[in-house]
Amino acid sequence: MSAETKTTCPYCGVGCGVIASIDDRGQVSVKGDPDHPANYGRICSKGSALAETIDLDGRVLHPEIHGQRASWDAALDLVAARFSQTIAEHGPDSAAFYVSGQLLTEDYYVANKLMKGFVGSANIDTNSRLCMSSSVAGHRRAFGSDTVPGTYEDLELADLVILTGSNLAWCHPVLYQRLAAAKAARPSMKVVVIDPRRTMTCDIADLHLAIRPDGDVALFMGLLARLVQSPAIDQNFIATHTEGFGEAFAEASALEFGDLLDRTGLPAMQLREFFRLFETTEKVVTCYSQGVNQSSSGTDKVNAILNCHLATGRIGRPGMGPFSLTGQPNAMGGREVGGLANMLAAHMAIESGSDRERVRRFWNAPTIAERPGLKAVDMFRAVADGRIKALWIMATNPVVSMPDADAVEAAIKACPFVVVSDMLLETDTTRHAHVLLPSLGWGEKDGTVTNSERRISRQRGFLPAPGDARPDWWQMTEVGRRMGFAEAFAFTSPAEIFAEHAALSGFENDGSRDFDIGAHRQIAADDYDALPPFQWPQPEGSAPQTTRFFAQGGFFHADGKARFVPVKTPAYDRRDAQFPFTLNTGRIRDQWHTMTRTGKSARLSAHIAEPFAEIHPRDALEIGVGDAGLVEIESPHGKVILRALVTERQARGSLFVPMHWNDRFAAKARVDTVVAPVTDPISGQPASKNVAVAARAFKASHYGFAVSAARPQHLDAAYWALAKADGGWRTELAFDGPVEDWTDWCRATFDLPADIEPLGYADRTSGDRRLAFFDGDRLLAALFLARQPVAVARNWAIAQLVAEHGNLRKRFALVAGRPGRDAPDPGATVCSCFGVGVNQIVGAVRGGCHSVEAVGKTLNAGTNCGSCRAEIRGIINACLTAAAE
Repeated sequence: MSAETKTTCPYCGVGCGVIASIDDRGQVSVKGDPDHPANYGRICSKGSALAETIDLDGRVLHPEIHGQRASWDAALDLVAARFSQTIAEHGPDSAAFYVSGQLLTEDYYVANKLMKGFVGSANIDTNSRLCMSSSVAGHRRAFGSDTVPGTYEDLELADLVILTGSNLAWCHPVLYQRLAAAKAARPSMKVVVIDPRRTMTCDIADLHLAIRPDGDVALFMGLLARLVQSPAIDQNFIATHTEGFGEAFAEASALEFGDLLDRTGLPAMQLREFFRLFETTEKVVTCYSQGVNQSSSGTDKVNAILNCHLATGRIGRPGMGPFSLTGQPNAMGGREVGGLANMLAAHMAIESGSDRERVRRFWNAPTIAERPGLKAVDMFRAVADGRIKALWIMATNPVVSMPDADAVEAAIKACPFVVVSDMLLETDTTRHAHVLLPSLGWGEKDGTVTNSERRISRQRGFLPAPGDARPDWWQMTEVGRRMGFAEAFAFTSPAEIFAEHAALSGFENDGSRDFDIGAHRQIAADDYDALPPFQWPQPEGSAPQTTRFFAQGGFFHADGKARFVPVKTPAYDRRDAQFPFTLNTGRIRDQWHTMTRTGKSARLSAHIAEPFAEIHPRDALEIGVGDAGLVEIESPHGKVILRALVTERQARGSLFVPMHWNDRFAAKARVDTVVAPVTDPISGQPASKNVAVAARAFKASHYGFAVSAARPQHLDAAYWALAKADGGWRTELAFDGPVEDWTDWCRATFDLPADIEPLGYADRTSGDRRLAFFDGDRLLAALFLARQPVAVARNWAIAQLVAEHGNLRKRFALVAGRPGRDAPDPGATVCSCFGVGVNQIVGAVRGGCHSVEAVGKTLNAGTNCGSCRAEIRGIINACLTAAAE
């Protein structure tokens, strides 16, 4: 009999409910929760693989001081003493917290309370600054509050869904499934994708606008000017519920159509069709995500979108409105507690003296931060120049994720006192900690998260705390007590913290603030344990509120009206003769952030196992890089080496590189070392989607591919990228010079016994070489070398790690790199959920499966999370086209 726990997925901002089960053998399995209103049982590839990421391999299990094991008392005493001393000697702004959308709301609340109310500084910022802060700024300018007006249901009810700067299929897969299912049930629904790349989301698009980088402001300015000349404009809504329309329209109408074509890079026919669709469709939802937010004009992009919805009154009604797609599982919860440096708790404004005094009184705090603190990029600049002398980093890896990442690493390394709270012993950031504190991870910790539609859900623990690991909120309360604030930090459970958070949201709230969950201010521990998912607001003493905002006005500026914001088209092209390419960074389907969790799963590494750069075929030809060759990308800030993925999905002159890889999984792939620390002047969000770079072919003397039972160590190669695989590890390699003895290289890299001799093969003419090391009938390691990118069947080679090699014929087949008939090569993985490869799908198509559904029935591919369905459809189309030709 399995014990089941209803909890919430720790990945993206969709906030899916999942059910974790532990069987009699202690094995954990995870499935979607059919009762959770975010996903109704759906789950993505990452969520499906959660049980594969909860082992204790690599975990930090005890506090460490300067790399040596310490007691909690010693570690916490030191943290409290050093922060107190730094603040006493240099003032409260000499200390800082850098926190994360991976924290639970209760963790976030304690961190914000300690820094803003008791240290007296607003120097607490979060990796959500890199994710959603432009949306926050745009909301606050337009609405007077950081309010998401709509719900997920609106995407299903709309007649037109616009996805701008969002690869929904890969970055919010369950929401994409809901949209795809709604469109399949109602084919008249239209979907427009606005993205410089042709992503997998375009599979359901009726119109793809391959816009120029940062052309969004111009596009929506052009739309506003068109709407004003059409019956779609809602003059009553504008007059009754808004201010500033004239100024916004004047700015938009001044943009000439020729300039609009130039700024967007779009054909006139496509522009007119997009304008027509928006104008003639009342039920329209515009979803926007990182392609909008991660820009030096991100806030203006958000307001350009909001202007169009305000002008038409299409907001807050079923199937209508702007919708910000949050990137992280609890970026919204962090915003609710004031986790950004320029916000107060409970959506109150740090600029407001009355709000500051209200929060100070509620907390009974000795002080309150009087001005906004340093936003993420500026915070690490202050660490670098010595203004910040004590830094606490929690649940994030800024050495990988911050722009100008090498400079960020140097700043952290030079900081006099650095505390890191994390689950893992070795990350790119923990290696610089003076004090390392072991935190609980998903499945162990307890609290709440808020998703993109304002839905608060419980994340429940079902595993014991490993070693001496403790919750993040507990770590901060203990430090707060040791700093002399025992009464304010007397929390003994997350339920108590949540109750205080709820009480503050309703404190002196007469409806003038959007965030109010005061109904839960006296929640008991048992009720907190059983708390079902709910949407805010839920004020005390009133019936459940509407799930949408602003249909009848009621905005949160003092006069109750929204603001149109006049915006200007930004400079969009940062390229020059030295740096002629535009780099766009982002996520891929099966990895998350810096891979500290997803990198543990062989299944999630099977689809894309190494860092890559998408490049258009003509660009690849011009710089002399072939498909699967290596490309070096450089900016004034840094350099990376990546696998070239040559594809027409990418626009000419542009490159796409995922942000996940780091020094634990690749030699030189931290792409944020290349990204300039350019930010939006209002939100402070970095411009990670429009970076001027140079690209050139990386010339290797040899390429290699290896499989090994043990994780490779001390990799001596110009390029390497390793990934977890069934039975061990897979490693891609390239060398820029000769290796004296390949056998010795293998022994050192794969930690092989000196008395085991390899079975080998070498071709002097071609330069091909293979080495395989066996212990009895078990493969320990195999290395395949060639002067061109190695063509060995990867998944077949990986399978040899768990195969028996008792007879010589199987060993020779491995060295030859040729799958036999008894072990056919499945091909590169397409469906991670069921481990289905491209060769298997091609075989099914040739056998008569000519639809995604037919392939699913035969192979199960695409029937779980659905994220691979677009890729399957592409394979089917390619096969049928080839057959017809």
